[in-house]
Amino acid sequence: MDNSSGVGVLDKAAIVLSALESGPATLAQLVTATGLARPTAHRLAVALEHHRLVARDMQGRFVLGPRLNELATAAGEDRLLGAANPVLTALRDHTGESAQLYRRQGDQRICVASAERPVGLRDSIPVGAALTMQAGSAAQVLLAWEEPDRLHRGLQGAEFTATILSGVRRRGWAQSVGEREPGVASVSAPVRSPSGRIVAAVSISGPVERLTRQPGRLHAPSVVAAANRLTEVLRRAGE
Repeated sequence: MDNSSGVGVLDKAAIVLSALESGPATLAQLVTATGLARPTAHRLAVALEHHRLVARDMQGRFVLGPRLNELATAAGEDRLLGAANPVLTALRDHTGESAQLYRRQGDQRICVASAERPVGLRDSIPVGAALTMQAGSAAQVLLAWEEPDRLHRGLQGAEFTATILSGVRRRGWAQSVGEREPGVASVSAPVRSPSGRIVAAVSISGPVERLTRQPGRLHAPSVVAAANRLTEVLRRAGE
């Protein structure tokens, strides 16, 4: 199928952005992924960086820029958030615990959607709250599948270890007890983009007295199922 729009420079810019969807890339990696000549790839990436559609990470690699999120929000096209509320509400009703959706933003994770437990002891996380990436099951999920160098940096000062993150990748979900806050337990699972990249974490949280010191035994299947439903929403949107 011919994906050309007839406007060559735009087509090439789109190829660069598509290549960065799978994660950070050096110029050499960008050349390999796009098939563009090195000068062309560099010129386009720098031009896209000027418009904040592309940015650089700490190693100087090209990554998708913040302007893309701003445009998606302004256009109201964020299907993940659109689908999140009913999924989180169903998860809350099934487990009896507050449910949240987190996205990573730099060194923090942001609660972008939630369904609170209406009565009784609960772990209330308002939408917009910025939490640490160094503690909690959602932080584990958002870090566990990162590239080795970013994973290593993320572990510095964290309440969890590389061994714990290895278990998260093996199981496909994370749990924490008292990591972020004494007496609070949580279970989280990843939401993936059509390319397989982790874009968010679905969580439930509540007091240890209810969730026990092994909350995953009680609720991991339900949390994973909710995360998979949101992954499927993104997959269908990408078709």
